[in-house]
Amino acid sequence: MGHVDRARDFVANTERTTWHDEVLWFVRAKRDAAADTLPEWEALRDEAAGIKRDVLGRLPELWRRFEQEATAAGATVHWARDAAEHNRIVHELLRTHDVKRVVKSKSMLTEECGLNPHLEAQGIEVVDTDLGERIVQLREEAPSHIIMPAIHLKRGEIGDLFHQEMGTPAGLDDPDELTAVARRDLRARFLAAEAGITGVNFAVAETGSFVVVTNEGNADLGTALPRLHIACVGLEKIVPTANDLAPFLRLLARSATGQPISTYTSHFRAPRADDGNGGPPPELHVVIVDNGRSRLLAEPAFREALACIRCGACLNTCPVYRRSGGHSYGSTVPGPIGSVLAPSQDPARHAELPHACSLCGSCSDVCPVRVPLHHQLLTWRSHLAESGHHPRRRRLAFRIAARVLSNAGLYDRATRAGRWIARRLPSRWLDRLGGPWTRSRALPSIPAESFHQALAAREEERP
Repeated sequence: MGHVDRARDFVANTERTTWHDEVLWFVRAKRDAAADTLPEWEALRDEAAGIKRDVLGRLPELWRRFEQEATAAGATVHWARDAAEHNRIVHELLRTHDVKRVVKSKSMLTEECGLNPHLEAQGIEVVDTDLGERIVQLREEAPSHIIMPAIHLKRGEIGDLFHQEMGTPAGLDDPDELTAVARRDLRARFLAAEAGITGVNFAVAETGSFVVVTNEGNADLGTALPRLHIACVGLEKIVPTANDLAPFLRLLARSATGQPISTYTSHFRAPRADDGNGGPPPELHVVIVDNGRSRLLAEPAFREALACIRCGACLNTCPVYRRSGGHSYGSTVPGPIGSVLAPSQDPARHAELPHACSLCGSCSDVCPVRVPLHHQLLTWRSHLAESGHHPRRRRLAFRIAARVLSNAGLYDRATRAGRWIARRLPSRWLDRLGGPWTRSRALPSIPAESFHQALAAREEERP
């Protein structure tokens, strides 16, 4: 099942589709309002984009500096070539420390690597502590948005879920009460946790530190109590100096949710201080993950996608994502940026995603680091066609179209014949021939003559 089929299932619920579209456009409007409060907004975008382009040109140098500084501060740095190695490293750390209960703050990288099912298969309980992540974890489904994982669900559905999983009264749908229930449940899990796993928004080469940005404080609590903190970070998340954080922190929250700044911006550099209650000393481990990023870096047409700071602005503005839902993409990161990243991981599986785009360019317009997403999606279409990843009937159709469109005489004969046949077929037959295009559209009436014929006749009538 591809994007088209999954999107059809989502769109079938008209009420949900309309509501999903309106909610995300509201967040996009908040982003615009927040940007308008800063006269230097475009200059900030230029500065952040420049830093990211510089970083992509010297990743090895920056990560070597990070490892040196982080190690000197007492952290332990690990390197993972792919998702499997990342999962092995994390599991080995947990196994060595005899950990059976883990709390995890939101991390799209661990979602990408499939860490939760890997650890659960080893008998380790993993609890996602971001409220949206916790909701989709209880529903046994993937996040549908990189910032708002449960944006596809309505309050009543969450109330039903909490009634089933946490014993709340049936029919409860008040957001404050539901949040309070989740907070009580999670507090007990924080207290029982033996290790905390976090993602990383930004790593700083100069200091060997990293930054985790949340609105719920779950990363802080999840790392303040356990003695073992494991931070998982993708190769692209590094910046050269602490000063370079400033433009990104000013852009991130405004682009994501329209906030001036996220509620919590937490900096980590060394293991937390020992509480003096006995037991082994606290440890901090940083797992740096490639998982196809080097391969993408080597592609000049797509390497700028690694500049992405995962704000979700391109999802909130995309007319396709807003109306088809995140699960229709079948990838960890949905929307425009996901449609660029996913084919680099598995072109055969995700060949359809670059076509889930109207090429309106809105994603590129709102990107805080100026990733030219719609240009990259158009380039992916060409790459996938040339590498034979389009269905055979589509390739045949385009070969025929290329032959007809490149020969004026053949084009004229084909359109005359097509128009003559189309005017004599029942409309229901035409709709069937229209395929996906006519599922939600009606074909216009077929004219008796072409534009060129009508123009030529008009010219003949002139004195």
